[in-house]
Amino acid sequence: MLERIITALVLVAVVLSCMFATTSQYPMLVLMIIAAGVAGYEWFKLMPHRANHVNKIKAGCFGFVTALLSGCALYFSDLALLLWSASILTWIFSIYWVKAYPEYDGWYNTSLSMIGIVLISAAVTAIFEVWGSSPWWLMYLFLLVWGADSGAYFVGRKLGKHKLAPNVSPNKSIEGLVGGIVTVAIVIIIVQSIYLHLTFTQHIIFLILSIVTVFSSVLGDLFESMIKRRAGIKDSGRILPGHGGVLDRIDSLLAAAPFFAAGMYVLKLIGVDL
Repeated sequence: MLERIITALVLVAVVLSCMFATTSQYPMLVLMIIAAGVAGYEWFKLMPHRANHVNKIKAGCFGFVTALLSGCALYFSDLALLLWSASILTWIFSIYWVKAYPEYDGWYNTSLSMIGIVLISAAVTAIFEVWGSSPWWLMYLFLLVWGADSGAYFVGRKLGKHKLAPNVSPNKSIEGLVGGIVTVAIVIIIVQSIYLHLTFTQHIIFLILSIVTVFSSVLGDLFESMIKRRAGIKDSGRILPGHGGVLDRIDSLLAAAPFFAAGMYVLKLIGVDL
């Protein structure tokens, strides 16, 4: 437990420093590229391999390609928008994959490697874009994801009876999901009532975006759990003592970040000033 707490404190310190300690984009840029590379490396290990043997050199090359694509998308906004669109479509399809598992697992093939590159690159570019709008908007995104996860955990432990996706993640319950939504609703109400000055219609649109972001974060968590279960692996990696791998920490953000960033982009296009 102590190891887990120390790792969490170090991670929080690094991320918050990159977010708030300087106005320079380079610390956050470097953090995103490193995260993309490590996540890509871990994703490759979850893919189908002959004789269950993972070539670490190939995994490293896969991580490098993921980091390279992410770096390019961080500089070319059109590429980032394309990645977000592809990512969102993939997450919509994944709803069926999660629901039909284990009866259907046709998604678990070599094409999943390319899907991973898209999902990871889309997520890190979305996170960077939200941070570019304001570090506080990125903090809001984190609060949505963490609030949903924490609320679901505590409520699920006390009241959870009906399984949300028993074949994918047996510990998650419908009651926990409701608890997570209630927790996040408090965050949303506070932010909207104190910090945002919008019309009633704009408030409703922003509320919908926030709720969609929360549901997508749950989907991201379930999808990574499903892949790990299909691959027969408990943790995506061991780089974070007590926490597993980078993918284990950002699985919810893989889905939530593109939805939230794309939503903010659309809101700006229709003249909603956040």
